Amino acid sequence: MSSAADVTDASFETEILKSDVPVLVDFWAPWCGPCRMLAPIVDEIAKEFAGKLRVFKLNTDENPSIASQYGIRSIPTLMIFSDGQKVDTVVGAVPKATLSVTIEKHIS
Repeated sequence: MSSAADVTDASFETEILKSDVPVLVDFWAPWCGPCRMLAPIVDEIAKEFAGKLRVFKLNTDENPSIASQYGIRSIPTLMIFSDGQKVDTVVGAVPKATLSVTIEKHIS
């Protein structure tokens, strides 16, 4: 997979919580300017870490239950999940280097 795939309330458990590799989830919405700025970076991360990390995007407008379950109050919010647990969170449109450093802490 070379770019971020979409995940929904319905597929979240299967795709994210049951993944055998760490997962980055980008919580976003179409009307969110910073989310659109971050989208190409998220796709680059997906390519760079292919095989070591899976990357998904969750539209918070279309999938409110997962967003509220994880207390998403501002977007973009990026969460890293490992072994079915949330292990890290990055809030806001951060530089790619910041995101890469955060991810590298959680992949072997």
